[in-house]
Amino acid sequence: MSGRLPVALQTYRLLSAAATPVAPLFLAERKRRGKEHAERIGERRGLTTMARPRGGLVWVHGASVGELASVLPLIERIAAREVNVLVTTGTVTSGGVAEQRLPAGAIHQFAPLDVPLYVRRFLAHWRPDLALFVESDLWPNRIVEASRRGVPMIMVNGRLSDNSFQRWRKLPAAIGDLLGRFDLCLARTLADAQRLSALGAPRIVAAGDLKLDVPAPPYDDGKLAALRQAIGNRPLIAAASTHEGEEGAMIAAHQRLRANFPGLLTIIAPRHPERGPAVADLVHAAGLRAALRSRGEMPNATTDVYVADTMGELGLLFRLAPVVFVGGSLVRHGGQNPIEPAKLGAVILHGPHVWNFAEIYAALDAAHGAERVDDTGRLTAGLGAMLAQPAARKAVADAARATVDGLSGALERTLNAIEPYLMQLRLGRRAGHA
Repeated sequence: MSGRLPVALQTYRLLSAAATPVAPLFLAERKRRGKEHAERIGERRGLTTMARPRGGLVWVHGASVGELASVLPLIERIAAREVNVLVTTGTVTSGGVAEQRLPAGAIHQFAPLDVPLYVRRFLAHWRPDLALFVESDLWPNRIVEASRRGVPMIMVNGRLSDNSFQRWRKLPAAIGDLLGRFDLCLARTLADAQRLSALGAPRIVAAGDLKLDVPAPPYDDGKLAALRQAIGNRPLIAAASTHEGEEGAMIAAHQRLRANFPGLLTIIAPRHPERGPAVADLVHAAGLRAALRSRGEMPNATTDVYVADTMGELGLLFRLAPVVFVGGSLVRHGGQNPIEPAKLGAVILHGPHVWNFAEIYAALDAAHGAERVDDTGRLTAGLGAMLAQPAARKAVADAARATVDGLSGALERTLNAIEPYLMQLRLGRRAGHA
């Protein structure tokens, strides 16, 4: 795409360039708050100590843990084709997941801030031959600068909520310019494809949701056995990926249920592990006893609430708990991913605010593979009913697993769509060795 940028994009690029002198101060403040990796903060300014590997390079960018997890199988399949893969993310927790789960040979870097100088540095060093942007992380400078270098760009697992759609409609020229620079947009759903098309994306395929093809999250056998021994035969409920305001609801549910379920243990895994101590404070304020996993503590006979404030251990939680409330849904966040607990046989309860995964939750609810709970009272009733009725619990869990299995297939469709680009890289690599 050539020609003059729309006024909104010109303004954004001027303002982001003008922010260059203060960007280090911004990063320093984020580092102070634990939101940046201290030893690797230069990567956020487009600097790196790593050399670019020889040959073709596919750049995969996902904003945070959820986006990275959704494309891990895709990254593995690309790397298996003997193509170099560079993965960028923007959060400390996603960096930890990348370290644990990226295939051998794949490179992780923290994404540069969307400042023109930093983005140009990044692109000049890594010289990607293909860029895959996950979901809807549409930072203008990254897209414009990559386009100007002639890098083919594909949106994978493209997602555009109705709220984002309405916001972008106020800047039609800007979003039309950005989307028009993509060679291809692979949308999660038909609704996402229709919204992207309405905003100006010229080439769109509804390929399905890659999250549905992600394997169940990994776990450590020894850690699982240790937790099972510590918990014993106590009745157990859990909340995964909770946000502020939801832990209080789980604590209140625990207080109401423990009379009917003696020895009840509640596990709460906050979406942001650094909130663990604050969650423990809520437990103590309710007159209950808490233990924090981040401190190496294990639940004992006196523990009421076990705060699982660690990273990358939801695979343990979903294998332990028969009933799980999936967070981000009682508060107006849009809901967290229900696919992993569904694959591992946990009954899913969720609140009304699930627009991030609207189609999946709708399919689960329609198949009676999940239950919507709109407030603390209904959350309590739902948890209690599932604890008390093993047969009903199994029926719900089986329906959830069957629903998720039936919606899979996005990985193969995505690979088929990008295969011509990967073939071009492989042909170029062979020509370079000829």
